[in-house]
Amino acid sequence: MTQTEFASRRAEDIDPKLLEFLRSKVNSFVKWDLVRFFHDNPHAADTAENIARYMGRDLASVADELSGLVQSGVLIQAKVSDRIIFKLVSDPSMRDLINAFVRACDDRAFRVKAINHVIHSMR
Repeated sequence: MTQTEFASRRAEDIDPKLLEFLRSKVNSFVKWDLVRFFHDNPHAADTAENIARYMGRDLASVADELSGLVQSGVLIQAKVSDRIIFKLVSDPSMRDLINAFVRACDDRAFRVKAINHVIHSMR
């Protein structure tokens, strides 16, 4: 069995929308943490430096992944007083998808499959 076949088999019973969300948006653990952060703090609008500090992660990895989430439509960035801030998009369908992902993560079986998917996609 090839690695691709193995990854497909592990992901076959994940909701297709959540699987696509994992593949295209939450394809790293830092992004996963960021999505969780913004889900739990839906009105947050802050700099990469402050977000990294709140999350206990290094600025370089957080800044890169924030940009990736902006590019994939999960977050928006704006300039406020000469500083770049990041916040959750207001699009209801994206917020619903984020909520569904976070709720699904409460299930251990889903979480294990999602973690394995992220690990294998990072290779």
